[in-house]
Amino acid sequence: MTMFKDVLETVRMIEKERLDIRTITMGISLLDCIDSSGVKSRQKIYDKITFLAENLVKEGERIETELGIPIVNKRISVTPISLIAGSSEDLNYVEYAKTLDAAAATVGINFIGGFSALVPKGFTKGDRILIDSIPEALATTNCVCSSVNLGSSKAGINMDAVKRLGEVIKETAYLTREADSIGCAKFVAFANAVEDNPFMAGAFHGVGEAEAVLNVGVSGPGVVKRALEKAQHASFGEMAEIIKKTAFKITRAGHLVGTTVAERLNVPFGILDLSLAPTPEIGDSVARILEEMGLEHCGTHGTTAALAMLNDAVKKGGIMASTSVGGFSGAFIPVSEDEGMIEAVECGALTFDKLEAMTSVCSVGIDMVAIPGDTPATTISGILADEAAIGVINNKTTGVRVIPVYGKDVGDTAEFGGLLGRAPIMPVNKNDCSVFVNRGGQIPAPIHSFKN
Repeated sequence: MTMFKDVLETVRMIEKERLDIRTITMGISLLDCIDSSGVKSRQKIYDKITFLAENLVKEGERIETELGIPIVNKRISVTPISLIAGSSEDLNYVEYAKTLDAAAATVGINFIGGFSALVPKGFTKGDRILIDSIPEALATTNCVCSSVNLGSSKAGINMDAVKRLGEVIKETAYLTREADSIGCAKFVAFANAVEDNPFMAGAFHGVGEAEAVLNVGVSGPGVVKRALEKAQHASFGEMAEIIKKTAFKITRAGHLVGTTVAERLNVPFGILDLSLAPTPEIGDSVARILEEMGLEHCGTHGTTAALAMLNDAVKKGGIMASTSVGGFSGAFIPVSEDEGMIEAVECGALTFDKLEAMTSVCSVGIDMVAIPGDTPATTISGILADEAAIGVINNKTTGVRVIPVYGKDVGDTAEFGGLLGRAPIMPVNKNDCSVFVNRGGQIPAPIHSFKN
């Protein structure tokens, strides 16, 4: 009887509460594709990806049919391309991005991540070339996503990278100006980046990972909200318990899908990332969960505390359900991808500064936020530095995915379509931070034994 009840509950979560497997992401190491000839290296990359991921989409769709659980995205992450292309004589890595794009089209996935560089403590030649190639790479490809890890709690913050990336984001916005600067939606700057993240745009396959693995990202904000709706007068302890139990059920479903797909593709199962990832659809919003806890609008006082409790309870429930929970696991707060967040911005309840405060307790950071197109590059660099500092000091991952929408200002809206949604342009602080940003060098790593 208990099992029958569990089956019915899972069916209801899928049909009415938008439970889904947000992504299955195959991580592929490209270290054996290194070659002094860029042409040969790119051919090896294309051949390896299309061989290993040949059946990724087919097996994903098979599992969807057999288990009745939607798998929204099938994706690939690869070794950071700066590590692969750095041995070549090439002075521009755009052709590597086009190779990844072609491989993605061949196997039928929707995104491929790993046009990336890891520079928390300094640049190699390959890192510099890759970063310079990002704007054109994102403007001339469809599926390629890019990221740069610019700081860590062990190394501090590479402020030269912070400065350059502000310029890179502006260049990317200009080159994709015909589509509301959508190229910037495919780029993330991280501090303390994780190497097993299945979510785009920041996914890459870390050098400590296996040859090929299958990572899974599970979502389910609608399920959590529905569970809280039934507990109108619950205390905080009771709410935390409800969220934990709900996260446990969601995680079990994801673990089943992940291990089954991995077995059929003959690759190891990597991690299950239990992140409450919203969509622009009604009933699939993280902001609405926070409001269900008792806030009039997401962004009002109390929002950071509510988000902290939600994030913690989700992690506790997920860890109980699987020994392979990894990635970010928590709650994402991307503005354009969450209808509740969009409404909160439009009614003035949620500001840029409050978003920054919320990122101190959640996964991952300032995400999918549209800002005025005339925002100076140094201001964007200041945003990157602030968010990196939150991650580095608090020993957590943080990221920034901001979109300076070319030709648009506060009061306008950027339309990205699909899961990327739409974003009201949010005002940023207009005071100048260029002297700070232009100092260059490294912000030292924080002391870890004298915290308060």
